[in-house]
Amino acid sequence: MNRREFLLSSAAAGALVIAPAALAQDKLTVLGSVPSLSFPFFVHMLNQIKAEAEAQGVNLIESDGQNAAPKQTADIEAAVVQKVNAIVISPLDVNALAPAVEQAVQAGIPVVTIDRRVDGVEGILAHVGADNVKGGEAEAQAVVDAFPDGAKIFHLQGQPGAGPAIDRNKGVHNVIDPVKDKYQIIFEQTANFARAEGLSVTEAGLAANGKPDAIICANDDMALGAMEACAARGFTDVKIYGFDALPEAIAAVREGKLAGTVEQFPGEQSRTAVRIAVAYARDKTEPKEKVVLLTPIVIGKDNIDKAERIGEVK
Repeated sequence: MNRREFLLSSAAAGALVIAPAALAQDKLTVLGSVPSLSFPFFVHMLNQIKAEAEAQGVNLIESDGQNAAPKQTADIEAAVVQKVNAIVISPLDVNALAPAVEQAVQAGIPVVTIDRRVDGVEGILAHVGADNVKGGEAEAQAVVDAFPDGAKIFHLQGQPGAGPAIDRNKGVHNVIDPVKDKYQIIFEQTANFARAEGLSVTEAGLAANGKPDAIICANDDMALGAMEACAARGFTDVKIYGFDALPEAIAAVREGKLAGTVEQFPGEQSRTAVRIAVAYARDKTEPKEKVVLLTPIVIGKDNIDKAERIGEVK
């Protein structure tokens, strides 16, 4: 047994436990892997993967990466050993997951990525996601539109190394940098897509810089944390923008507690990715496009009906 075979067999032993029924010969089996089910966004994404897998009549192996690249890597390697028919994955870290994705591709397993692309790996069947650069641009433009005379801005960035965080950050700066004389980012720091960090990082920003006019956040969890930090100081008029259109964030927009949230249609991303993967696994149907990017929009009070998860809002 060579080193690669040993690693794969070890990963299979310590990662996913796949029930024999899940590998029934009369049905295709797909691995659906998300970075972490501690984030509501990825819970919704995996639920939509599951729903489409049921609609397509295929077995689904569910993988929770537990916010750890080694765990998600081991789950992929275990699926390769078990010879699944396709993999649909949103990678935690686009660089750290590349070797495992490459192993799957080399094993002849079609791989479709969702939300986060894995660049540098040839042979990935397709990528389905949102244009996160355009999403970041839309979020920043909403601030510019809300403050025509200029604004002081906090910017809470996403998890370093995550594709959406990189692209959303780029989009925000695409809009703000050319007009930075009027729209000044006076505080900018990562809060790792986490609500608790969104709260603590905003508290630190407020203590050091005072009250901003607006806070741009790379996801809703951070925005909700920032909202809590501002509310604790009585800063209820700070316009806070999130990204992901989670039900809780949509409710906060409806109540006027958040100024807006960016809808990137993760359910449609997930369902489309499964359809592409299954079509290829069944009869080698190539996707019409290798990269499918949905255009995000900012959800505010005026267009809240366009939110994908409005039906879940209590």
